[in-house]
Amino acid sequence: MSIHVQIKRLPGNEDIPLPSKMSSLASGMDIYAAVTDSITLQPGERGLVPTGFCLAMPAGLEAQIRPRSGLALKHGITSLNSPGTIDADYRGEVKVLLINHGQEPFVIERKDRIAQMVFQQVPDVELMEVEVLSETERGEGGFGHTGTQ
Repeated sequence: MSIHVQIKRLPGNEDIPLPSKMSSLASGMDIYAAVTDSITLQPGERGLVPTGFCLAMPAGLEAQIRPRSGLALKHGITSLNSPGTIDADYRGEVKVLLINHGQEPFVIERKDRIAQMVFQQVPDVELMEVEVLSETERGEGGFGHTGTQ
């Protein structure tokens, strides 16, 4: 079953590839930097990188912006608010908040693959306030409750 998502290329970005999967079974679509001039992220620095496109998704769908594993491994570049959420009612330009956790400055050039976009269905959830929650074996065990590693 295909879900149709509208994509609009912003003026001046005709040379920027639209998001695309790099293999037939990939979950994410690589997205590209639509910077006019290169951006250099110093170690510890973050920057908002334009992509040159906007989306229109049907209700019940979201786009998640996630890091590219190769950039994370090789350069320490990741998406700061991972995953970033693009809501179905947002119509502005998709931008990617990157941070340099590496030890060297990292240069972002026009058309560089900077992140990936994964579409997810979002259920319509209704919260119901109660006085007591059902019991489970785990109970209130939180961070690290199953061991030290």
